[in-house]
Amino acid sequence: MAVLPIHKFPDAVLRRKAKKVRKIDKSIQTLADDMLDTLKDSGGVGLAANQVGALRRVIVIQLPEEDEPRVYINPEIIRREGEREVEEGCLSVPGYKAIITRSIWVKAKGLDRTSKLVRLRADGLLAQALEHEIDHL
Repeated sequence: MAVLPIHKFPDAVLRRKAKKVRKIDKSIQTLADDMLDTLKDSGGVGLAANQVGALRRVIVIQLPEEDEPRVYINPEIIRREGEREVEEGCLSVPGYKAIITRSIWVKAKGLDRTSKLVRLRADGLLAQALEHEIDHL
C-alpha cells in the first residue's frame, strides 16, 4: 500500500471521464488500498480514482463517525431528492471552499470490493460525499 500524489487543478486528468471497471482484480484492489492510504494521509472525507491519476470508476469515503472506510466500484446515483446549500472543499483544489447545491438525500448503487452489488440511501455528509466523488468520475 502507498500514499499516492493527489492531482491538483488544473491537471487535465481531473476533467477526463473514468472508465467502468470490468473486473475487480488485484490491480483494482491495490488501487483501492492505495486510495484509502492516500485519503487517510490527506485528512479528507472522499477520494475518486482520477484524483490520483487512475481513470477507473472507483471512489473511497471515510466518514469521521465511522470506523470502516467505504469503497465503491462503478458507483452511480440512481435517485436524488431536494436541494440544500453546503460548504464544500476538494483535495484537488487545496485551500478553496465554496457554497454549492447538493441533494438532501440520494440513492446510489455500486459494487463493493467483493463484487457484491450495494444499494444505499444516504443523507447528510455521506450523500454529499457520494455526489462529490461520483461527479469527479
